[in-house]
Amino acid sequence: MMQYNNTHELLNVPADAPRSIADVAKRHLLMNFTPAGKYREDELPIYVRGEHCSVFDENGKRYVDGLAGLFCVQLGYTHGAEVGDAVREQLATLAFQTTWSVAHPSAALLAEKLASLAPGDLNRVFFTSGGGESNEAAIKLARQYQQTLGHHARRKFIARRVAYHGTSFGAMSLNGITAVRAMFEPLMSGVRHTYNTKRYRRPADETEAQFTEFLLADMEAQIIQEGPDTIAAVILEPLQNAGGSLTPPEGYYQGVRELCDKHGILLIADEVITGFGRLGRWFGSAHYDFQPDIITFAKGIASAYVPLGGVIASDHVIETILDGPLGMYNHALTYGGHPVACAAALKNLEIMEREGVVENVATLSPYFAQKLSEMADKYANIVGDVRGDGFHRSFELVTNHEAKRWDSEKVSAADFVGMYLNPALFEVGLICRVAIDAENNPLVQLSPPLVMTRDDIDELTALLDRAFTLAVERSGL
Repeated sequence: MMQYNNTHELLNVPADAPRSIADVAKRHLLMNFTPAGKYREDELPIYVRGEHCSVFDENGKRYVDGLAGLFCVQLGYTHGAEVGDAVREQLATLAFQTTWSVAHPSAALLAEKLASLAPGDLNRVFFTSGGGESNEAAIKLARQYQQTLGHHARRKFIARRVAYHGTSFGAMSLNGITAVRAMFEPLMSGVRHTYNTKRYRRPADETEAQFTEFLLADMEAQIIQEGPDTIAAVILEPLQNAGGSLTPPEGYYQGVRELCDKHGILLIADEVITGFGRLGRWFGSAHYDFQPDIITFAKGIASAYVPLGGVIASDHVIETILDGPLGMYNHALTYGGHPVACAAALKNLEIMEREGVVENVATLSPYFAQKLSEMADKYANIVGDVRGDGFHRSFELVTNHEAKRWDSEKVSAADFVGMYLNPALFEVGLICRVAIDAENNPLVQLSPPLVMTRDDIDELTALLDRAFTLAVERSGL
């Protein structure tokens, strides 16, 4: 396996050349959601290779990837050569072709495979290049479906508070995160946001059934207020990522399905993160036992070895559109169904089935939950809640347990994260997502590669233990 001792070797330039990959990136690469400090005074990590569930920086330091890249590297970093062989063969055979009134084997076979994995009659697949594009495609599909039926007022969408669905115009409009939306408003009109399924801060004596009843009543009130004949679709993630691994109470999704059927509304499951094994089933909607009309996907479909996403729709939705006045789904992307991306995804799914990756998550999920629960007990002074499902878990940090908020006089939430916790995680070599949530509490999210073993989980939690200890001691909490 090729290894690089430094970035000069990686660039194949003389050792005394006055630049590094970090210098080049800071000067020319505009990075995702990256604060100014990373372009200027802060150290910029440069990862140059990966192996199993870890990545290595240019100096050879190893980091356990507790975030699966960005909720997407299902297979970890070991199977790139095998996927690469499939990519090489496809490139040598047919490097590119569209799916504009033509087809090719890798797209057709991948669509067939996805139809076999998706729940119910979700048999029709439209490919995109990523999650935001997938949700854009779903918006247009839902609108066209309702228009085809003559429901011309059905232009609105209901999403959930604090939910994240992407950064493109339509997908951003669905977002329930104010900070992401505010600078770019006004966005697509007609998006309304209902309560999400966060239980932390709900009344202590509220039963699960009462919480479900509350959530469904709020959603139906929103539908009635807007006018049922104006709503095209409801979109939600089976497990909501933003806000910190928010799981549903019992009966919630079944109730949402009933509301959609009652009012003629499509139900879209955003499975960009929950699809392809993250919760121990191929799809999160199957895990929580509800039937969407449309699923959007990306990330894990190819374990992020190549960019790929898409939409899986029911036969009813697509046949309605094909029988309509336009006679086609009115959407297109040059790279939708790219043969190379589809070939990589087919190989990825083959490996996942061969290695029992989805079953691995189902088997180890209780152990992962147990280890994180032990961590929450050990750091009860700062951990208010630990929650999640499968290989998607979150800690919510608080200093005031009665009020369930961070209000330490010693250190603010932002300073604890920026000055103590993030540096400690970097020091011990653990990658996870740390953020300040909409309620100003720190969130620590763990969503590792799905090939993690019991020993890997032990190592991950041991590193998190060390990082928490360092952050607490250095901050004086």
